[in-house]
Amino acid sequence: MITIDLNADVGEGMDDSAILPFLTSANVACGLHAGGPEVMDRTVAQALERGVRIGAHPGYDDRANFGRLDVELSTAAASSLVLFQIGALDAFVRAHGGALVHVKPHGALYNRAAKNIDLARAIADGVRRARADLVLVGLAGSLSLEAAKSAGLPVAAEAFADRRYLPDGSLMPRKQAGSVLTDPADAAEQALHIARDGYVVASDGSKLEVRAQTLCLHGDTPGAPRIARAVRERLESEGVRVAPLRS
Repeated sequence: MITIDLNADVGEGMDDSAILPFLTSANVACGLHAGGPEVMDRTVAQALERGVRIGAHPGYDDRANFGRLDVELSTAAASSLVLFQIGALDAFVRAHGGALVHVKPHGALYNRAAKNIDLARAIADGVRRARADLVLVGLAGSLSLEAAKSAGLPVAAEAFADRRYLPDGSLMPRKQAGSVLTDPADAAEQALHIARDGYVVASDGSKLEVRAQTLCLHGDTPGAPRIARAVRERLESEGVRVAPLRS
């Protein structure tokens, strides 16, 4: 049976209670690009109550731009940035009797590391310094995964159910029309093609091979709970098992 994890970026200021029941993993913002201590505490509690696995979602320290613009950092600074945020979230997870499972960088940090080996290595170093058994989640086929494997970290290749892809395999920039799939049926169709068939239809209509262990949704996408429900129901109706990483 085909098995895939279903994750979402949460703890970013939205009400996540409606989307959590459809997830198997949650990437919780760590307070720099979004969220904060109270939001982190509440989100972790809600996720664990529903049996959802917790991951840290570290981003650039840039709340004004929601962590979606590049910030120039040295490799040492990038490693420390990641380590700091993992430690902050891990404290909340342990306080609620849970265990942190994975780390997924956010926004511009994630996208840049997919193509920049120095940043990818810095992120992997920050994760490894926190805990060498944490799963690093990165874009399928990216340098992020290559760097993590070289650092001895377990990895999970990620694809996106609610984002349009460019022909080169990268995500379409959010500033471009059509970059976010807001129709639940469209997102569910893309999720199924990725999980079952191993491909995604790019913006030009071409098919791109994508092999992923986890599918991402965004908690801040309009209608996110409806999209999450549609994706999960479509996957399961087609015989795809939805289960958390390391289940």
